[in-house]
Amino acid sequence: MHRNIAEILIEPERLQARIAELAEKISADYHGRTLSLIGVLKGSVLFLSDLLKGLKLDAHVDFMMVSSYSGQKSTGVVRTLLDLKESIEGRDVLVVEDIVDSGLTVDYLLKNLKTRRPRSVEVCTLLDKPSCRAVKVPIRYKGFEIPDKFVVGYGLDYNELYRNLPYIGVLKPSAIKGK
Repeated sequence: MHRNIAEILIEPERLQARIAELAEKISADYHGRTLSLIGVLKGSVLFLSDLLKGLKLDAHVDFMMVSSYSGQKSTGVVRTLLDLKESIEGRDVLVVEDIVDSGLTVDYLLKNLKTRRPRSVEVCTLLDKPSCRAVKVPIRYKGFEIPDKFVVGYGLDYNELYRNLPYIGVLKPSAIKGK
């Protein structure tokens, strides 16, 4: 375990098992169709990669980068930093997120993507923190529901660190600047 991690919430084996289950469910739900996966950078990269490997259907992959965070706090304002390269008009779209907490980012993304006339738009998130929700958002596929703790690892970061950890862990307060 990394020296700045207070506890491991989700071990690598549990992550991979749940991602495999999600891939099976998504494959069944979209059987015979081509799915457009939109990874929300940077946090979803590891999750998207493992999910994609488990899908048993044709899939396009594209990315968006949006931000509403500074350090460990949401600013409440969502900004698009990188937009899609391809049109999603008429496509089945699955937004792949690392974590949904306030719901502001997902709400922004869904509203933005629906203006582009896709056939359908759904959300798949690895982690869900419903106790932090400021905006109600529909999440069709959910990996894990977690408590209101600041987590890192498996793509999630604190100031661009800890993304490479193979598990989801809680950062020690001493590792957070200003604490």
